[in-house]
Amino acid sequence: MIEIIPSILSADFARLAEEIARVEKAGIRMLHLDIMDGHFVPNITIGPPVVRCIRKATALTLDVHLMIEDPDRHIPSFIEAGADQISVHQEACRHLDRTLRSIRAAGLRAGVVLNPATPLTTLDYVLELVDYVLLMTVNPGFGGQEFIPGMLRKIEQLDRERAARRLDFRIQVDGGVTVENLPELVRAGVDWVVTGSKVFLSPDPAATVAEMQRVAAQAAALRA
Repeated sequence: MIEIIPSILSADFARLAEEIARVEKAGIRMLHLDIMDGHFVPNITIGPPVVRCIRKATALTLDVHLMIEDPDRHIPSFIEAGADQISVHQEACRHLDRTLRSIRAAGLRAGVVLNPATPLTTLDYVLELVDYVLLMTVNPGFGGQEFIPGMLRKIEQLDRERAARRLDFRIQVDGGVTVENLPELVRAGVDWVVTGSKVFLSPDPAATVAEMQRVAAQAAALRA
């Protein structure tokens, strides 16, 4: 099953618990939490205190995406706050192997993220350590950007590498996903799809999620 994962940044933070309850009823199983520090990316978003509050409001899997410098320094705080899985940028980690091992040693799923211009070869020696790879399909830091078409080839390449090495990590994408481009993303090999405003700003989140899952399932059937 293809996972549709709403990004919490599109929620109304004045009514956060209600917003989370709405998407829970839509049948989603994971929430994507974008953590930005104003250095690695231009924007500043949320930190461990907000993650802790979200943890109290839901039992959904919290997918914490660290778009920050020096992630090793802050990972323990996000673990303590209630993250279920944490992804770090290859571009921000001096010792990526050590960082991924530390996340897994804490009992969490570990993910690694690549910006659009970062080649897949930078992950050659860590793919055995990851539970998922997040390929940014826009340049990180801002919502509302258009999908970068060249990332389809990158997704396909990673899917081929996964099959060739008989690994079972998930491929996640984030940025510019629409109902229109969802089928080609799934056919390229994507398993987890992060969506921004598509779900949280929908007047009927359940219908929106159901439609995205229907489209994704049809594409996945062709991939099988």
